[in-house]
Amino acid sequence: MASFEPAETLATAGEFAVIDRLVNGREQPAAVELGPGDDAAVVRAGDGRTVVSTDMLVAGRHFRLDWSTPHDVGRKAIAQNAADIEAMGARATAFVVAFGAPADTPVAQAVELADGLWEEARRLGAGIVGGDLVRSPQWVISVTVLGDLAGGHPVRRDGARAGDVLAMAGELGRSAAGFALWDNRIDESFEGCAELRRRHLVPEPPYGEGRRAAAAGATSMTDVSDGLLADVGHLASAAGVLVDIAADALRADHDAVSAAAAATGADAWDWVLGGGEDHALVATFPGPPPEGWRVIGRVLDGPPEVLVDGRPWQGNRGWQSF
Repeated sequence: MASFEPAETLATAGEFAVIDRLVNGREQPAAVELGPGDDAAVVRAGDGRTVVSTDMLVAGRHFRLDWSTPHDVGRKAIAQNAADIEAMGARATAFVVAFGAPADTPVAQAVELADGLWEEARRLGAGIVGGDLVRSPQWVISVTVLGDLAGGHPVRRDGARAGDVLAMAGELGRSAAGFALWDNRIDESFEGCAELRRRHLVPEPPYGEGRRAAAAGATSMTDVSDGLLADVGHLASAAGVLVDIAADALRADHDAVSAAAAATGADAWDWVLGGGEDHALVATFPGPPPEGWRVIGRVLDGPPEVLVDGRPWQGNRGWQSF
């Protein structure tokens, strides 16, 4: 494994020496037959099918290096991709990561990023099997994740039916609250402030709950990346149904961010219903959801839309990239 001087940069160290430092000596899970070092990796697919998703993070748009450590960014990159695999009822097995950065980026920062990537992947029992390293005007990270259905059926977005319940695993509003605290430079004004700031930097998807939901007969599922109303809206549109969310079922989420809302002059409900990047899971079930899930609404006959307590929500409805 290559070693570097503390001040060495990607340019002075060279591409291949840096890659060697980032990937060698990392333990791979059993699903990885061949990891980094060849022209491509080989990953075992348990039942002959592979679930695939990809996502990108761009500095200044999806993270800020004056807020996040490179380790935080690495964990976030893995977590948000893993949540998509969870939402299909599958288990993440391997990740491919492409990293673009300026030539003067310290090697130590790239190593710290890799450490974060590997730490979060290990939480899932997955590995990082390859990728790319290129020069870029700013940090850009692209992650592709592979998943295994283990003989089960993928849980799609279009399966909700009138009579189903809408349920959720995980928490809402924390990332949006944390962003507001960072943006307003509020760091210690109330109990729980530091935790909300941390949750914006590193989300905590409810790992394992996607497979639990699939086993319990979930009819549709997605993760909350763009905001609850926006993402439940995808389920409603795909299935052609109306979904009515019960605000009182989200009271605990509201109360968890209410102090941050008061400190920043925001509406806590806007964060709970419209804030993204918490990567909770929402799913519909024909009967009671499994343990670890809470009912937050119901599916009805009607035009494909999402209501809150029977009425259209007039506040923030979620994130769009453009």
